[in-house]
Amino acid sequence: MAFKTDFTIATSEQIENAICRRIEAIRLSRNITRENLAKEAGVSERTIARLEEGKGVSFDTLIRVLIALRIQGNLETLLPDPSIRPMERIGTSGTERRRARPKQTIPAKKWTWNDEKQGKE
Repeated sequence: MAFKTDFTIATSEQIENAICRRIEAIRLSRNITRENLAKEAGVSERTIARLEEGKGVSFDTLIRVLIALRIQGNLETLLPDPSIRPMERIGTSGTERRRARPKQTIPAKKWTWNDEKQGKE
């Protein structure tokens, strides 16, 4: 089974379904029953079924299942370590950012109909 979901353009529902299909495929490739995975993860068999069907489960359940499948190490690639930003460290002399600040923008002059005619008369 090939997984061909482009996460850069997929909707959240499509991404959820792709992840759920992958979890099911991993379980099946390891010859683990839903019942055994549920026991190992500490959830019900129906919860595993809901997860694999993409019907929404808690974040805690997802993490428990990943741990039971022994693929929780892949979570590190999900969100990169924000402290590792070499280019930013050069500009900030090695200090850590403590808060976010939106970029300053110059407000555009509000345009209204017939503005161009008023200046010519």
